[in-house]
Parts: sequence; C-alpha cells; structure tokens
Amino acid sequence: MKYKRIDHTADLGIEVYGSGLRELFENAGYAMFDIITETNRLNALSETTLNITGEDWPDLMVNWLRELLYLWTGRGLLVKIADIVSISEYSLSANVKYEPYVPERHLIKSELKAVTYHQIRVEQKDTTWEAGIIFDV
Repeated sequence: MKYKRIDHTADLGIEVYGSGLRELFENAGYAMFDIITETNRLNALSETTLNITGEDWPDLMVNWLRELLYLWTGRGLLVKIADIVSISEYSLSANVKYEPYVPERHLIKSELKAVTYHQIRVEQKDTTWEAGIIFDV
C-alpha cells in the first residue's frame, strides 16, 4: 500500500508508506496527484528536474510536495511520475514527468490549496518509513 486517506476536520490528510526514504517521497508525490486527478490517464510527455532542501525530514517533505503542487497550481502541469534520483540528509533531486492540463481530457477530482505543517511527520518504523501529511482543501 502506497498511501491511505485519513480523517481530518475541514482538510484532507494522508498517511504515506515506503520501504525507504526514496520510496516514501515518491509515494507522497504519487498520492498527492492521485488525489488531484486520475493518474492512470496521464502520459509522461515532458520532464523536469527538481532539487529540494529542508531543515529536517518533515520540512523536506513539505517543501517537496509544495514544489510539486506548484507545478499544478502555478503552471497547469499534472505529474505522472516523480522519480527520486538521489536523497541525502534533508535534500533530494528528482526527475518529474508530467503533462499539461487539458480540460477536455483530464478530470480534476480534488483541488488542493496547500501542503501544511499541521501534524506533519516523517518517521522510521522498524524497517519502513511513514509520513503523515495534511493538505488544505
């Protein structure tokens, strides 16, 4: 399981899972766009590289998802694949494959306004990693 929705008053929350940090951050990007649109209908037409830093793992997660959300809200791009190329202490580099939004072709399921710091967590649980993320809707 990559992620699941969690109940949260007036906002939308998810719990994300990964066997390591790379998979955790990839799954978080996937989860966000899976909430926004039908990701199985997207094509990876173009690619860009993102380099993100943070003060700690939770801050890196928020910065990562905010940058991905900006691709949608600021540039009208829907992300199909977010492939983490490298991740080290509080920084990551990723290749992001996307396609421009076409209203006649893409269904928008949910509008996310922001990624919040409210109850953000990124933690290791035995041999896996988990994150809790709240979106402002």
